[in-house]
Amino acid sequence: MHAPIGARPVAPGSVRFEVWAPNAERVALRLDGNEIAMEPLDRGYHRATTEASHGSRYTFLLNGVERPDPASRWQPDGVHSPSAVVDPATFAWTDDEWTGIRMADCIFYELHIGTFTSEGTFDAAIEHIPYLVELGVTAVEVMPIAQFPGHRNWGYDGVYPYAVQSTYGGPEGFARLVDACHAHGLAVCLDVVYNHLGPEGSYHRDFGPYFTDLYRTPWGEAINFDDAGSDEVRRYFVGNALQWFRDYHVDILRLDAIHGIVDRSAYPFLAELNDEVRELERELRRPLLLVSESDLNDVRVITGRDDNGYGHDAQWADDFHHSVHSIVTGETDGYYADFGSHDDLAEALRKGWIYDGRYSRHRQRRHGNPPDGLPPERFVVCVQNHDQVGNRAEGERLSALADHDRLRVAAGLMLLSPFVPLLFMGEEYGETAPFLYFIDHSDPDLLEAVRTGRREEFSSFGWEGEVPDPADATTFERSRIDLALRHKEGHRELFDLYRELLRLRREHPALRHGGVKTMVDGDLIWLERSGDGVSVRACFNLSDQARAVPAPAGELLVTSDDTRWGGPGAHEGAASGDDGWTLHPWSFTAWTAPTT
Repeated sequence: MHAPIGARPVAPGSVRFEVWAPNAERVALRLDGNEIAMEPLDRGYHRATTEASHGSRYTFLLNGVERPDPASRWQPDGVHSPSAVVDPATFAWTDDEWTGIRMADCIFYELHIGTFTSEGTFDAAIEHIPYLVELGVTAVEVMPIAQFPGHRNWGYDGVYPYAVQSTYGGPEGFARLVDACHAHGLAVCLDVVYNHLGPEGSYHRDFGPYFTDLYRTPWGEAINFDDAGSDEVRRYFVGNALQWFRDYHVDILRLDAIHGIVDRSAYPFLAELNDEVRELERELRRPLLLVSESDLNDVRVITGRDDNGYGHDAQWADDFHHSVHSIVTGETDGYYADFGSHDDLAEALRKGWIYDGRYSRHRQRRHGNPPDGLPPERFVVCVQNHDQVGNRAEGERLSALADHDRLRVAAGLMLLSPFVPLLFMGEEYGETAPFLYFIDHSDPDLLEAVRTGRREEFSSFGWEGEVPDPADATTFERSRIDLALRHKEGHRELFDLYRELLRLRREHPALRHGGVKTMVDGDLIWLERSGDGVSVRACFNLSDQARAVPAPAGELLVTSDDTRWGGPGAHEGAASGDDGWTLHPWSFTAWTAPTT
């Protein structure tokens, strides 16, 4: 697993080319216009070592047909053009003193390189790293950068998992971004997609059985993780994960939609991936973290290998988002039909997810298993992310669905929770631009299929109106965020609240790694975090009516009613006596208290 495939420099001016191509009878290398014979090896591999250097262009000839390298590290001219050699030794790293990050210390900031800045490049994103430090996040999560067709894509249609998107700045641009993040004390998390390959530009089936007919996924053909030839397919994807950690100094991989990875083998790919990453972790002597997205609510993903789990460090817990969203917006269509009660939200705050084997009306079956006893840093939670925003018909952010009072409450619920929080770019100041679905495919039939699929996907939610055309360049342009909004009235106050809550989370002992208790009292949810002999209590009024609550017995830490955050005034005119006060509608307050 540690022997990389593709084009790898082995000495100055010398590159080893290795490809798995059992489907071809004759395999040759075409390098800078010259054809070079390749030595056949076991299991359908072919290898050639020859003179080449960083940037050399090459393809493989399969029975005389020219194809890019499935393990290409660089596609300078797009998905249908020759591959190029990448020499990691050319990256000018300065992060020797970087020691990595622990899961419990992560505060994720998810961003899309193409829409995070007006330029849409890695180098442009580097200019805003000081802003992220000022905000108080600790890990930059970059949506997928594997080479995709055209110039515009979320990244989940990548077809060269090893190659860094050329229009973003290519391999060297990404290395500069990682290095700059580390220089500012920020970890880097990269989204990777191992459940499918995009529909345009993938020539994998010409090389070997990368796909299987045994299963189907929502995105098309399933990757072959347990059928004939799957050992080599698994090597391909494991090697990809190791590349990001080893060659690009990435700290965390976020695995997209692992419920789309079907593998019935006795040694599942997801467990094997973990074991190989742990071996590399020992070699590199810094933490290498795996965070998985899964809608299965299955504790095996985040259970240790000694207990027959996959051993991943954390997983996205969508029940938390759905619980908050349904209460804050009042939406109950689609999968939100399973949420909306205060009791469910309190359970999500306490456990991470609530569907632990109970019946799901939306799925019309029982769902999940109990997450009892797992530490809170195993769960990554959010109130917005690319999926929950971008998979709406109009790509509306929470700022378009809820007023400022409710936005502040949503922020408090997430950042005072015991779980690892994730912010979606622009959320922290109430970005008004939508995040729409956009693509840049060249096949008209494929474009029309995508348009039709998007319309059908939204039918269960009852959303009205025309779905923006994913192929229209203006759909992409509308999705760019404007970081300058954070300085404007109505946005600056929300940004300041996020920054204060993040500061409290980093610095207060009970909010760093403390346990959690919850209680529901009508429209009030009480939350208590305790750790290191200190307790923080918070009360959330999730209603349109003022509610009387006991006065805090300790130091007031934060209240969303404060005018600094755009609130109506910190309990001004709302006091109800010496023993208590009135909490404004859709507000929260938090204070210190003796440990109970």
